[in-house]
Amino acid sequence: MRWNIDDIPIFVKVVELTGFTAAADALGMPKSTVSKAVNRLEDALGLRLLNRNSRNVRVTSEGETFYRQAMLIMEQVREADAVVEGLSATPAGRLVVALPPAFCQEIVSPALATFRRRYPNVDLEIIATTHGADILRDQLDIAVVVGPLNDSELISRSLYSGRLVWVTSPGFLRDNAPGDSPEDLVGNIQICEKRYGLRRMPVRIEGAPAHLDLTRGVTHVNDPLSVRAAVLAGAGISLLPELYCRQHMLQGELVEVYEHISFDLSSSVLSVVYPSRRLLSPTTRAFLEFLDEVCSP
Repeated sequence: MRWNIDDIPIFVKVVELTGFTAAADALGMPKSTVSKAVNRLEDALGLRLLNRNSRNVRVTSEGETFYRQAMLIMEQVREADAVVEGLSATPAGRLVVALPPAFCQEIVSPALATFRRRYPNVDLEIIATTHGADILRDQLDIAVVVGPLNDSELISRSLYSGRLVWVTSPGFLRDNAPGDSPEDLVGNIQICEKRYGLRRMPVRIEGAPAHLDLTRGVTHVNDPLSVRAAVLAGAGISLLPELYCRQHMLQGELVEVYEHISFDLSSSVLSVVYPSRRLLSPTTRAFLEFLDEVCSP
């Protein structure tokens, strides 16, 4: 017995809304129709996709695997529809993107007017989040994440891999004259981004591997732009991705220090991830090209 592709959207809706009644209401069909569609899928596959009782619906591990494949199937159907309707050459429709807040504010937002002028038919939704985005669960088209991502069901590539740099304000440097040793450096760090606030933050001193303790006496914040604002206002020395302080260094508002204490590039890499599929929609491809453009030096 073969499963029917028409039952896929019904199964997906039940999973997303965690219930047959809610799915039936959303789809505008009787609950019995929804239930029969899921039963047909289970019979055809020979698998239990959902565990349910009178009050709850829970996805089985087999159901979770099939749900992920079902999402890809639905995306391929939408792409096929776009080709048939003659839309494949022109980016159009809804695109949901998750971005780190600092990256969104500093890099993407200033260029959004340009993207809008180029692609007026794209309905762009941006979710600024500090939490790891789940492409399939959150129904995202694209996500930018800090660091590389290992997921066999996603395509991941490096978007930006600039340096982490130690910076301070000219005023702080003039008034405090910090020394050159790692101990001098740590003693002048007042604030840093939370993900770098480690007891053994890996660094290289004159090229040799070493560690710094950035846990004590340091304010931790999960936003690099807040760290930058504090340092600009005289809050000691801190480490920042060069992406977020490049312009301030060019203008002389920030000064790079402790160049002999460096980091591996992987510490500040930004990766872009999206579902693995044979055909990228023109809309997704357009935004990926836009990200490459705004991240260029």
